[in-house]
Amino acid sequence: MRSLHAVLVERTSPRLVELFAAALDGSGPAILPLDGHLPRARLAELITAFAPDTVEDADGVTTTRSDQRIGVAESTAVIIGTSGSTGAPKGVELSASALLHSARASLARVDARPGQRWLCCLPVTHIAGVQVLVRSLVSGTEPVLATRADAETVASSGCAHVSLVPVQLQRLLADQSRQSDISTPLAGFASVLLGGAAAPQSLLDEARAAGVPVVTTYGMTETCGGCVYDGWPLDGVMVRVGSGGTDPSVSGGTGGAALASGRIWIRGPVLFSRYRGGVAGTEVVHDGWFRTGDLGQVDASGRLTVRGRTDDVINTGGHKVVPGEVAAVLGTCPGVLDVAVVGQPDAEWGERVIAVVVPADRADPPTLELLRLHVRQRLPRYASPSRVVIVDAVPMLQSGKHDIARLKLELLRREQTEAENVT
Repeated sequence: MRSLHAVLVERTSPRLVELFAAALDGSGPAILPLDGHLPRARLAELITAFAPDTVEDADGVTTTRSDQRIGVAESTAVIIGTSGSTGAPKGVELSASALLHSARASLARVDARPGQRWLCCLPVTHIAGVQVLVRSLVSGTEPVLATRADAETVASSGCAHVSLVPVQLQRLLADQSRQSDISTPLAGFASVLLGGAAAPQSLLDEARAAGVPVVTTYGMTETCGGCVYDGWPLDGVMVRVGSGGTDPSVSGGTGGAALASGRIWIRGPVLFSRYRGGVAGTEVVHDGWFRTGDLGQVDASGRLTVRGRTDDVINTGGHKVVPGEVAAVLGTCPGVLDVAVVGQPDAEWGERVIAVVVPADRADPPTLELLRLHVRQRLPRYASPSRVVIVDAVPMLQSGKHDIARLKLELLRREQTEAENVT
C-alpha cells in the first residue's frame, strides 16, 4: 500500500508542483489536495471520509494521523474530492498512468511545442488545475502559477497554453472591450482550453472573432478532466451514447457513426481507478465503460455534442426537456449575457421550464416573449420557458459550473418572499 498525503491548499505553489511530480513518478506519497479556505468543520469531515495518513497545512506543517493509516493502492497518484454540480462529495482515485496518458494526449491534440509553458490559474483542488501541472511536468516546462486570471496576469504570463472556465474567458473579453485600445489578453496563445461548464455559443463566437484559439473540452474528474476536445475524443478514448453495448460509438477521432442520442459512456486509459470514502464505483463502471451523468448525441460524422445532465431533465406536461439544450439556445438570444434553465414544480404541468437570465444590459433585459420565440425557432414548443427570472449573476461553483442546487434554493426563497408580500 502507498501512503496518502493531504495538502490544505490556499494558493498553488512550487511546493505543490514538487509534490505532484513525486506522486507521479512514485518517489512520494499519493496526494489529496483540499481547499484550505473551507470551514474547519467541512475540512474535518473530508479528512475523516478520505482518511489520509498525513495532513500538511497551509504553513507547511505536517501532522501524522496514526489512527488512520490505511493507505491507497500503489497505482494511485492523486485523489480529488468532487461533488459534481449536485451530488455528495466523493474521493476519485486517479492513477499516474491515467493522468499521464491524459496529459500526453492533450499536448498532442493542441500541438504543444517544446518549451511552450502553461498558465495555471485554476485551483489544483480540481482536476482541471491538476492537469495543467501534469501537462507542464510531461512537457518538461515550468508552469506559471497565478492566483487569478485577470487581463494583466494573462497578457504578461509569457505562456502559450491555458485552461479556463467560461466565466474567466467572459471576464477577459470584457476587460478587452472596456479598453478598446488593447488587444485581447489571450492574443498570442496557441490554445485556450475551455471546460468545467458548457460555454454559451455567443461567448465562443465572441472569443473566436477576437482571435482566441478556443478549444472546448468535455470530461469530469473520473476521466482525468477533459477527454473530448471540440467534440472529438482524445487518442485512446472511446465514447458512445445510449444505454447498451450496441450503441453507436466514436473513438479516437474516427467518424462514420449514425446519429444517436442518449446517456454518454466513456472508456479508455484515462478512467479513474475507484472511489474513496465509502462510495461504490462499481455502480458507474460496466465492462470498462464509465456511465456519466450526462446526455449527448453523436452526429453522422461521429462528433459528440453534450446536451445536458440526466438528473436535470424537466418533465413538463409529459414531455422531457433537457435544460442544457434550452440554455444553449437561449445563450444565443440577443441581450443574454448568461443563462441557466431549471425546472420548478407545477400542479398542472408537473414542472415548468424557468429561464434564469443575466442580461447584457440590466436596463433593457430580454422579454419572456423574445426568449420563447427564440427557443421555438430551434426547439419544440414545449421546451420554451414559461417564466423568466432576471438576476445580476447565476451562482457558481468553484469549478466554474452553475450551482444549480443553490440556484433552485434562491428561486424558492424568492417565490416565498413574493407570496408573503402579496399576502
